Amino acid sequence: MTAATVAIETKQLGKSYGKHKCVKNVDLKIPEGSIYGFLGPNGAGKSTTMKMILGLVKPTEGQVTVFGEEMNRGNRLDVLRQTGSLIESPSYYGHLTGRENLEIVRMLKGAGKEEVDEVLKTVRMEKQQHKKAGAYSLGMKQRLGLAAALLGKPRLLLLDEPTNGLDPAGIQEMRELVRSLPQRYGMTVMVSSHLLSEIDQMATHTGIIHKGELIFQDSLEHLHEHSRKRILLRTDDNDRAMHILEEQGCRGEVKTEKETGRISLPDMEDGKLAFYIAALVKREVGILRVEEYQKNLEDIFLSLTGKQVSL
Repeated sequence: MTAATVAIETKQLGKSYGKHKCVKNVDLKIPEGSIYGFLGPNGAGKSTTMKMILGLVKPTEGQVTVFGEEMNRGNRLDVLRQTGSLIESPSYYGHLTGRENLEIVRMLKGAGKEEVDEVLKTVRMEKQQHKKAGAYSLGMKQRLGLAAALLGKPRLLLLDEPTNGLDPAGIQEMRELVRSLPQRYGMTVMVSSHLLSEIDQMATHTGIIHKGELIFQDSLEHLHEHSRKRILLRTDDNDRAMHILEEQGCRGEVKTEKETGRISLPDMEDGKLAFYIAALVKREVGILRVEEYQKNLEDIFLSLTGKQVSL
């Protein structure tokens, strides 16, 4: 990956508060035009990392580069002009309407007047634009924050837990919206979540952070390669079944799972599996169940961290 194709790059990025190191030597590489899912349990360091990228929190160590420019005091504002963000809870003036809030942001960003209507339509807030923002539900405040972040058509958008407070229909809408942004606006999107299913349905690339350390970073496709399909057999005599399978040439990653009492076989063509099953039946081994199994993202997280993700 060349520097020209990287939207965000961090090198040995770290943040300590006193003796507590909440982000440790994080090396992010976020491809331009991607949706980068930043995944980890609550308290893993997601928000702190995103704040350091935006210059809202000063790193204890390491550096941040955005579109090839190293973030520093001298160029921070120039870099941020290309960036939209919704970090933690959205900021707004409660006594003003949603539209009035967006007009203020539009003027600060120097965006065209027509953009307010465009972002209101994008986040589906046209009917609520004249209500006072202080009376909005949490989900509507999230939408208002996202609309403000989209003003100015930034090249880079950072969203911290954007589905918080949304009902199931709103979550689906937000998911579809985030997925459309790279093609619609040419944006790179970094979106954090503690929900593995959310990242699975939105992202093209992912980084997993655990206790402040980046433990995985690659395309979502490569993450799923950690989840190869297996064929699971439950028999009435696993020892005999294993012996017969080995006799028939089924070797390699064949193993018995002691905790579940199943025989685990590598994924194979239906014809080959049928051959092995027939061999077991011929030798009077009872087949109680045959099932296909593939790890989901929760299982992958568990195998990477040795710990179930806390939601």
